[in-house]
Amino acid sequence: TPERMEIELFGTESNGVERKVGALEEAHRGILYIDEVADMPRETQNKILRVLVEQQFERVGGTKRVKVDVRIISSTSQNLEAMIADGRFREDLYHRLAVVPVIVPGLAERREDIPYLVDNFMKQIARQAGIKPRRIGDDALAVLQAHNWPGNVRQLRNNVERLMILARGDDVDAPITADLLPAEIGDVMPRTPNQSDQHIMALPLREAREQFEKDYLIAQINRFGGNISKTAEFIGMERSALHRKLKSLGV
Repeated sequence: TPERMEIELFGTESNGVERKVGALEEAHRGILYIDEVADMPRETQNKILRVLVEQQFERVGGTKRVKVDVRIISSTSQNLEAMIADGRFREDLYHRLAVVPVIVPGLAERREDIPYLVDNFMKQIARQAGIKPRRIGDDALAVLQAHNWPGNVRQLRNNVERLMILARGDDVDAPITADLLPAEIGDVMPRTPNQSDQHIMALPLREAREQFEKDYLIAQINRFGGNISKTAEFIGMERSALHRKLKSLGV
């Protein structure tokens, strides 16, 4: 709630007596990180702007001015310029915060990072839980790379943690497979004869091979976000040869 957010940021005071120290006071002579600053209510935006301009504020319920020397780093996954146009975010606060903007591409734009992130998350989670690190199977990794990840790195980490929990009773030396992924993640998996296209088993070899190649290449292209160069490099084909193959398969 807005009230809770302000208590966390500014602290509380009653009858001139400090009751709770807020994050701004704790960050005095340092740096305060505010995550998802776009979610901040307008009234709180006003107060944060005042802190940036005056380097002082009042605690919730208080009248005494508290002076601080603090820098603020903020982040958001939303388009602040659009929110400014809609009147949901203060333009002057935006310019105060965006002195040195750093734009991080979404996970869907850097799918090649996913194997490294997954490996790092698995080691982190194993260390925190006091369990042996696991290895993720190639099938599961392919699915993770093909997903669009609207929730970006946090969503990826949550799914890695889910895999670790669900696979806890399995052979710790065996790779974690894609069947443990939730349906909304696994829907990008290439089809197999055991699933929706059992008809492939009834096709002549040439047609079955073409169907497999088509499904395989579509899955790999999805995995690399439509990037033909990265797909070609991964599957071991020249880019021009891959283009010809896709054309011949009608992809």
